[in-house]
Amino acid sequence: MENGDEDNVPVEEEWQALPLEYIERGARRNISSRRVNLWALVLEARSIPCRLEPGEQGMERLLVPPHLIRLACTELSLFEKENRNWPPLAPPPRSLKENTLATVSILLLLAIFHNLIQLDLALPGIYSPDWTSLGKASAAAIMDGQWWRVVTALTLHADWLHLSSNLGIGGIFIIFLCRELGSGLAWTLLLASGMLGNLINAMVQQPSHSSVGASTAVFGAVGILGAISLLRYRHQLQRRWLLPVASALALLAVLGTEGKNTDLGAHLFGFAAGTIFGLLTEHLIARKGQPGRMLNGLLALLSAGVVMVAWWLALKAG
Repeated sequence: MENGDEDNVPVEEEWQALPLEYIERGARRNISSRRVNLWALVLEARSIPCRLEPGEQGMERLLVPPHLIRLACTELSLFEKENRNWPPLAPPPRSLKENTLATVSILLLLAIFHNLIQLDLALPGIYSPDWTSLGKASAAAIMDGQWWRVVTALTLHADWLHLSSNLGIGGIFIIFLCRELGSGLAWTLLLASGMLGNLINAMVQQPSHSSVGASTAVFGAVGILGAISLLRYRHQLQRRWLLPVASALALLAVLGTEGKNTDLGAHLFGFAAGTIFGLLTEHLIARKGQPGRMLNGLLALLSAGVVMVAWWLALKAG
């Protein structure tokens, strides 16, 4: 019987277990089966024949032909050296800001504003303005140049149920976001997300479309928080870094699509805008650090100023 080249191939009975001490310093025979299986995949990727078999105490052994032991050990040693610090450790948790009282106070101001405009109070030079007509996010008016409506609409609500749902559910995300980033930066991002969401919604809707409510900014908060977690834990192999994103999408699906008066476009675009701003913010914070107290204060004043100027322009135009 002719064997040809097969005489040069070692038979399986001659295969030997890899000496672990030559692969990784300090390794023992009871190395985890998960690591041994990973090494087998590495050798297969390098076209080095190998096989697994049960060893002592239920542990697996990795066997290769004797003439390839040195090559296999070299390849696995290089693999361990290159991946020694992978995945990187999770970043340390950032200290949360103590600003819950300030955040709740701003949310209460939104409720007070809703109450005041229901009283039909007359302003100097203006007799009982129709706040909803002046400030709602009318697609035709926005596209006609009344940009302030993308801001004023965020401070208006259809009724108490609408207001309480935004403050109750959205307040949780807003409070956490303010503690995470600082009040000034958080409110600036919330306002920017709501404005951009309303603007894009006006661009894609029919001219007759109009909407009110802070929910655009609320879903912006959800997008910001999801994006921050997504970018911060991008190097982690655990599945937990996907949970904030999945939670954000689930909230959008549950709360953002129900009710006949629900503006799905505003919710969706607010969420998308928040996601973009969240990615940019986390990228900048990772490089430059979190904003200091003075910058946060300036951003808070800027956000308040934008809202006041927007309403001044709305009243002036009306």
